[in-house]
Formats: sequence, C-alpha cells, structure tokens
Amino acid sequence: MHFIFMLTVNDRTIPNALDILESIAPLQLRHIGFKDIGADPETLRKINAKIQAAGAESYLEVVATSPESALNSARMAADIGVNHLLGGTQVQATLDILKNTAIKYYPFPGIPHGHPTKLAGTAQKIAADTTAIINQGCAGIDLLAYRATEAEPAELIKAARQAINKSNPNAPLICAGDINTPERITETRNAGATHFNIGSAALNGTFNTSPTLIGQLEAILACT
Repeated sequence: MHFIFMLTVNDRTIPNALDILESIAPLQLRHIGFKDIGADPETLRKINAKIQAAGAESYLEVVATSPESALNSARMAADIGVNHLLGGTQVQATLDILKNTAIKYYPFPGIPHGHPTKLAGTAQKIAADTTAIINQGCAGIDLLAYRATEAEPAELIKAARQAINKSNPNAPLICAGDINTPERITETRNAGATHFNIGSAALNGTFNTSPTLIGQLEAILACT
C-alpha cells in the first residue's frame, strides 16, 4: 500500500509547504499532495514543481465546496500540471477539462459535504458510485472512509474494493481523511485500499510520539 504525504492541515495547504518539502527531502517520498484551498495558484504551482523535481508523483485534492469552484480547481490542476487530481463529484465535466492532459483523475464516491469534508452515503451508494466512476474512464477513486457519517469506514472500503474488482481490478483505491493511527492504516489496507494519505496527523505530531516530522513520517512508512 502506498503512502501519500499531504502538505495539509484541516483540509488546507499549509503556508510553509515549500520549506517542509526541503526538510523531508532525505526521506525521498514518492507520493506527495496538497489541497486546492490554503494557497494561491502560483504557490501551488511552485509546490507542484518542487514535488516533481524531487522525483515524486504530485497529487492535488479538491475540497472546494461549490460545483464551479471545484471545476476551477480542476482547471488549475491542468494548468500547473499535477500528476493526479483527487476529489470532486462532477466526473464528466472534470474529465472534459483534463482530456488533453496526462493527469489521472480520482473522484469522490458518495456525498461529500462541508469543510473539512465529511462523507454521506451507505456502502451501497459507495459501490454504485464507484462502478459508475470507473466505467466513465477515471483512473480510480478517492474515498473519505474515515469521514463517513452513515457507515463504518471498513464497510465502505470493502464495498468500493468489490465494485472496483468487477470493473477494473487494477484501478487504485485511495483512502483520504483522518487516517491517523497505525490501526487505521492496517484496517485500510486489510479492507482493500491501495493508497492512503495523511497530512494533519504527521504535521501536528500526533501520529506517534516522535518530536520531529521526519520521525512521524518514518513511523507512517513503517506501517506500509
């Protein structure tokens, strides 16, 4: 299972993201992301360029709450040239924006709402949405399992995994949001996720007892 380090706290890109990238360079992380909220487009462009220059894959996750702002974030993703776009629910409109790029798209199944984002939807809803997303040609899904308001996280991951297996078994299943303990990483992996992301728990120093960000990230990597 792959770890995506998010340069975010409370669903916002952190102000010192560029400095953090410098400080964690010795770890040679291969997957690093940020949100569309918390920094201006030019700063996000610099963050993306620095991630890619280090040899890592870049991920922009959309947490904008209105349909038009979410599509504007997709346009920004295309403009700055990220490798992966996560989130949003306007699948076809987003795919149309990305059609002349190499960006891989992973929408949210279910009903995301608010900020920080919560996820409404039963396991059946997640499975149906996942099938539709994969059948529309998306690379995979971005599941806010631990932000769920109507079902157990593992139940949602398993439902999504079963739906993916029927449509495209190789499609990534990314789990995002509130994966903040070793136990949740294990549960996420056992339920069928291929990727997970962590931002706040590492940057706030709450994943384990290490006093440094490097120590926090090493502890997370050990769980993979």
